[in-house]
Amino acid sequence: MADFFDLRNHGTDVRREVLAGATTFVSAMYIIVVNPAILTAAGMPFSASLTATVLVSAFSSILMGLYTNNPLLVAPGMSLNALFALAVAQGAGVDYATALGCVFWAGVLFLLLLVFDRKRRIIEGVPRMLRLGIAGGIGLFIALLGLRSGGLIVTHEELGLALGAFNPRSLTFLAGLLVTSVLVVRKIPASFLWGVGLTTALAWPIGRLWAQGLPPEVAYSGCFQAPDFSLLFALDLVGAASLAHWPLIFVLLFSCMFDSMATIVGVAEAGDLVDHHGNPVGLGKGLLACGGALTAAGLLGASPTTAFIESSTGVRAGGRTGLTAVVAGLLFLPFLFISPLLSLVPALATAPVLVLAGVFMLKPLIYVRWERFDDAIPFFMAMVLMPLTHSITQGIIWGCLTWTVLKAACGKYRQIPLSLLLLDALALLLLFNLERLGH
Repeated sequence: MADFFDLRNHGTDVRREVLAGATTFVSAMYIIVVNPAILTAAGMPFSASLTATVLVSAFSSILMGLYTNNPLLVAPGMSLNALFALAVAQGAGVDYATALGCVFWAGVLFLLLLVFDRKRRIIEGVPRMLRLGIAGGIGLFIALLGLRSGGLIVTHEELGLALGAFNPRSLTFLAGLLVTSVLVVRKIPASFLWGVGLTTALAWPIGRLWAQGLPPEVAYSGCFQAPDFSLLFALDLVGAASLAHWPLIFVLLFSCMFDSMATIVGVAEAGDLVDHHGNPVGLGKGLLACGGALTAAGLLGASPTTAFIESSTGVRAGGRTGLTAVVAGLLFLPFLFISPLLSLVPALATAPVLVLAGVFMLKPLIYVRWERFDDAIPFFMAMVLMPLTHSITQGIIWGCLTWTVLKAACGKYRQIPLSLLLLDALALLLLFNLERLGH
């Protein structure tokens, strides 16, 4: 195992990788329940969607670890499942079998695009400064998710976001954040896992006394539930391939591609998983794995997959190789049968970990030359629009478009590679199709 994952040359060991994999899984396990809840809007059975989510998350993460040796968890993405359920299944008026077929064909096109782009011109066409902005944007995005999950930040009708009330939920979050931060600062091994455990312990008694201050999933609902495989191979390949559904396939394809590319780049930059040219290690293989995962999602009956931004928690915990991803993937499998046990760990318990992971991902800010506005403005657009739009895809789209316009205006045409122009064209087409779908 140590030789297969080349642990020694990556400066890690089995224990550290296993702990990192467990940390990544704990940060992302909410998807097991949340994804099926969203997919019910597309008319998909909750129990069958849960089974499909577990299967595709386990398969995709293990594939990523074994094929690329990167510590990235791959699972159905949060913004992508909303796109699938609301924009595709409802807004476009297609049944979920056809929508699953669209996911499959999007995965096939993803793989074909990467195969024909052998020189990786498309995926490496994003300038390094933009890649740093993407990393910082993912950091802000994941921190915002944690702050909202902890109740410290809430949605306001007029302001958009505002400070939440100091109730049992937010006070528990602040206590968990403080404890976890102390563990991290003192460099306690497995500090993130300890933080999740301690925050869970705080949440339970407070939830019993002041239930209105905590989310409803704290309630215990048993420990066993049989898997439901009814969505496996339930896709309609022929119906999805009709001309009327090509725009949907296009939106799924490039949303997944931009999401996966941004996450791989962001996690690599934050964890120093880059080569001597400053490019993310194994970016091409990582995207191939994401393409394979997207194809598998259609076959297994799940919404589109992507590399998870929560992978940064495992990287921060010391994960450096694919063993982290394999461990995270394997930890999904028991929840084919014991998914109700997830109610023991509320989303509130992982909120402090997400905030701290976001802090660690803001390292790219130190590399920005803010006096160079043609670099700083695209960096800012990529970084800020991700959390404000709740979309990684929007961040990379507007970052690329702003870079191209400003560099052209300054006459710096050599800093606009042809591959970036192609990405700009794809971004404009994606924006147009997203607007048509009302997403």
